[in-house]
Amino acid sequence: MNIPLKKWSLHLLLWISGFGLWQILSLAYGPEILPGPIYTARGGYELLMDGTLLQYIGISSYRVLLGWTLGSLIAIPVGIVIGKVGPIRSFAEPFLNFIRFIPPIAFITLFLVWFGIGETSKIMLILYATFFIVVLNTLTGILSVEEDKVRSARSMGASEWQIVIHVMIPATVPYIFTGIRLAMGTSFMAIIGAEMIASNEGVGYLIWNSRLFFRTDWIFIGLICLGLMGFLTDRAVGLLGRKLLSRYGVVSTNSLRR
Repeated sequence: MNIPLKKWSLHLLLWISGFGLWQILSLAYGPEILPGPIYTARGGYELLMDGTLLQYIGISSYRVLLGWTLGSLIAIPVGIVIGKVGPIRSFAEPFLNFIRFIPPIAFITLFLVWFGIGETSKIMLILYATFFIVVLNTLTGILSVEEDKVRSARSMGASEWQIVIHVMIPATVPYIFTGIRLAMGTSFMAIIGAEMIASNEGVGYLIWNSRLFFRTDWIFIGLICLGLMGFLTDRAVGLLGRKLLSRYGVVSTNSLRR
């Protein structure tokens, strides 16, 4: 048996074992407490047929992608400026290291007061969840640039702006890429919290609202959808990074071989 076939056979065996254990536990505790795979699949089919599931997945995905994109686009130049300019860094670093320990979900109530109960508050919450992770990774990348490279560029007559564009940013790209991938996971956590508290749509709302009907199968469907959304999004971002940024040293974990 060749190695790829053996690998896929092992994966299949693990999945079958996992589903089997899930079904056994469901029989032990009852479907109302722990719905099994078949019971959960029926609940998913029910939500799929009435259009609710796809609608909620689309809404949550839109919120996450918009807030994550805006947060990353703002955070990258901010991180570069903080890393490059010493006085700004001296002022900003303590503030960043203080506020980054406050989880996004703690700001939900304030954001609802400031931005209302519409889409703006949810997108701003995801932007907040993204911003500090990307800023800190970008800052770390700028500070990790070897001083010899900067001095070499200066000795060849490069201006400070050219050093930033042609030396610092290329060397920082792997750090930035890692930051935006990490921020994606935090963005999903933020939107689920926001949708549970202040939304009538989305996967977080589905999970939270299902408790009223004691539909644990719908809760499991929401959790599975979140996992799939995050997995597919991360794989897509990793693939784009590997294709577009490989010359900067960005390597997707999907392509690593041991």
